[in-house]
Order: sequence, then C-alpha cells, then structure tokens
Amino acid sequence: MKTVTLKQLKDELSYKSANELKDLCLHLSKFKKENKELLTYLLFEFHNEESYVESVKFQMAVQFAEIKTKNFFFIRKSVRKILTQTKKYIRYSRKKETEVELLLHFCKNLKEMKPSMQQSQRLENMFFSQIKMAKKAIEKLHEDLQYDYQIELKKLQENE
Repeated sequence: MKTVTLKQLKDELSYKSANELKDLCLHLSKFKKENKELLTYLLFEFHNEESYVESVKFQMAVQFAEIKTKNFFFIRKSVRKILTQTKKYIRYSRKKETEVELLLHFCKNLKEMKPSMQQSQRLENMFFSQIKMAKKAIEKLHEDLQYDYQIELKKLQENE
C-alpha cells in the first residue's frame, strides 16, 4: 500500500463528518501507543502547557531516581530511554518554550545524578549535545525568555 501525501489526507479529511472524524481518531489511537499519547495531549494537556511540562518533569525525575547505578552500561541505557521519551513529549508540544524547559531539566537531572556523569565520556557527550540543542531552541525565543533561560543554562554549565 502506498502512503498518500499530507495534502491528500487533509483534503480527504475535509469531506468527512464530525462522527466519521471521531471514529477515525479512535481507530487510529488503537494502533500505536504514541498515537494515543498524542491524542491525549491534544485533548487534555494542550490548553494547560504548564501542567504538561510539570508532569513531564516529574515523570523524568522519577525515572532518573529509578536508574540502576551498578554499572555505566545500564545507566547509559536508562538515560537514553529517558531522553527518547523527553524528545517524544517535546514533539507533541511543538513549542520552543516547552523544548527548552524539558531539555534544561533533563540536563539538570543528568548533572545531579549519582554516580557522576563525568565518569562516563558518553554521558558527558550526551549532556553537551543536549546543551547545544537547548541553546539553539533558546535563540528562537523572545528576548526576555532568552535572557531567563541563558541564566539557567549558565548555571548548568558551571563546575564542569
């Protein structure tokens, strides 16, 4: 089966009734967990971005606390999993403020993690690459927000 373009999908959806659209959304949500998560965000979290960010931060903190610290293989694997989930939540939102908030929070948790990320070059590289991504996202924000996030970014980069 050949996948159609986004424009073709948009055109076809414009001909559907409200009930048909509802059925399509429900049918789509049954196939993949990500579809259901995105639909949940759009229906319940989209209007209150602050609580969404706080819930993702809380979930991130819980995941960092549950990391098995016996060896760095498991630590790196767990941190990559947390980062993957964080990126997914950033994609759902599509707001630069949310992206910056979540990336900075991820970096903060990674920096405060015990054992120290400085004992693993791969974890340090992951930290620095997320800092770079946060810097790029900060550049696209309003000047006032840029200033606030730059201060937070400098705090993260101290004592390395």
